Amino acid sequence: MSEARKYVWNDVHWGNLISLMGTLAITLLVLPVFIWKYGADLNWWVHGSLFVGFYIFSGMGITFGYHRLLAHLSFKVRAPVKMAALLGGATAMQDSALNWCSDHRKHHKHVDHEEDPYNIKKGFWHAHIGWIIFKPKVDPPKDNVKDLANDPMVMWQHRWWIHLGVLIGFGVPTLVGFLVDGPIGALGGFLIGGCARLVAMHHGTFFINSLCHYLGKQPYSSTHTAKDSWVTAIFTFGEGYHNFHHEFQHDYRNGVKSWQFDPTKWTVWMLGKLGLARDLRRVPNEIIMLAEISQKNKMLEQKLSGHARPVCEKAQALFAEAGTKLTLATETWEMAKNEYAKAAQKKLELTKEQLAELRARFEAAVDELRDAIREWHAAHQQLAGQLS
Repeated sequence: MSEARKYVWNDVHWGNLISLMGTLAITLLVLPVFIWKYGADLNWWVHGSLFVGFYIFSGMGITFGYHRLLAHLSFKVRAPVKMAALLGGATAMQDSALNWCSDHRKHHKHVDHEEDPYNIKKGFWHAHIGWIIFKPKVDPPKDNVKDLANDPMVMWQHRWWIHLGVLIGFGVPTLVGFLVDGPIGALGGFLIGGCARLVAMHHGTFFINSLCHYLGKQPYSSTHTAKDSWVTAIFTFGEGYHNFHHEFQHDYRNGVKSWQFDPTKWTVWMLGKLGLARDLRRVPNEIIMLAEISQKNKMLEQKLSGHARPVCEKAQALFAEAGTKLTLATETWEMAKNEYAKAAQKKLELTKEQLAELRARFEAAVDELRDAIREWHAAHQQLAGQLS
């Protein structure tokens, strides 16, 4: 890690500082006193539901809407779904979708480098919150979101996101609290469904930029600092599988394994089944498995280079043989995949019989590749066992 960034007060974005620190102070100092004094008078089913409901609405507005739908164009949705996502994102009070996506696309393009807005190498707190509090007074160019700038719905939200965020994110909990518990309930709705929910949502999201570039596992690549954290995924609707996301950023899934907690992925899939989402982008399983193998191979080579005791030559030979077979199977699979893809896109003039033959050849290549992957894993496990 490089040295933490040194800030100067002239760079303070006072609006961001006041809103972030103000809601945090209210949540930590005012809310406990309010609960101690008036907690017995509140309908906690209502206020608890407001907190959870708006946390989900805000969170999914960011993860589903700002992040996977708009920043990465991982799928497309019908207009009512997009509007709901934009409204939810506004209640998270993390800037407009246009600005958020511009920053995020820069992050992916320049991850861990100077141009990365929340570069973890400038320090944990810079990545977490410092980059928001200390921002340029002049907005940088938005040349990386020209597609979104041509979207009328996105631009409408860009103009009105603060009003929408305050009206929906604070006004609705306050109104519901008033209707249920009167003036005390209104204050409770503002504090619990508004301020406390927003603070939880803010730092949940911010941990993706900080903690998920600081702690966790790197099963797909170690060429950048992004890491997988199942703990972070729990309160960020699946965003914690960040190492996968940085390797395959356009995939609509972050938790790609069936057992990984990714409600955003499940929501997109369900909307696809209902006809409300389409063009779901997925990385082929074989490419994902090959990325895992490449990373495991890299880690194994590091262990071998630093291993003092002799390693079984037979295990090394089996591993080398499995590696050669995997390389050949990968080349065959890539050729068959590309040829079949061209045929399927009608770039090749083929008869139905020829197309069926290409498909059969591709499926055989897939089976061969998966067999080679299984053999590689078995050989890897045997050799890795020698080093433990």
